[in-house]
Parts: sequence; structure tokens; C-alpha cells
Amino acid sequence: MDVLIHLFVGLHIIGIAALLGGFLTQMKAMGRGDARFTPAMLHGALTMLVTGAALVGLNQAQDHAVDNVKIGVKLAVLIVILGLVYVKRDDEKVDKPLFGLVGLLTLVNVFIAVLWT
Repeated sequence: MDVLIHLFVGLHIIGIAALLGGFLTQMKAMGRGDARFTPAMLHGALTMLVTGAALVGLNQAQDHAVDNVKIGVKLAVLIVILGLVYVKRDDEKVDKPLFGLVGLLTLVNVFIAVLWT
């Protein structure tokens, strides 16, 4: 079961990389006002959602301690990210503040995962 958990952690990190990488590649366009949400950002957020839920279930199945408040906060942040990216995915341009908010919330989610103990 530990191998399965490690596999899902790796997939979760790949989802974060897709979401954050999509944001970082669009930063120059954001400066010009031409930024848009890429499909990789949507798929990364969805990957994070699915693998995060799987990780919680796998850890609870093995009676590992799960911080439900931390998971709830991370889930709430991810749902906001996912909602913004999903709703605006077909727009040619996304407003700078909205696009920046997605990047900020992604970083917040990463730091919650790493620093909240």
C-alpha cells in the first residue's frame, strides 16, 4: 500500500507542476494583458483534486493520521482555483488580477502542504 501512496504523491506533484508551470509560462503574457488559462492548468488542477482525494482515502485506510482541517483548507483553495480556471478556460484573455490570483492560490496551496504540520 505504501507504494500506491507514493505513486499518488508523485502524481499529485505532477498536477501541481502542470498548474504552476502553466501559470509561470503565461507570466510574460500576463504583463502584456494577454494571459489565458491553458489546458495544462485545468488538467493539473483536476489531477490534484483526484490524487488528493485518493491520498486521503489511502492514508485513512491504513489508519495514518490525517489532518482534516488542513485537507479541508487545501480542498477549499483548490476548488476556488479549479472553478476560476474552468469558468475562464475558453476566454482569449484573462484579467491580470484574476490570473495572478490563480498563481497566488496555487503557491498558497503548496506552502500549506509543506509548512502546515
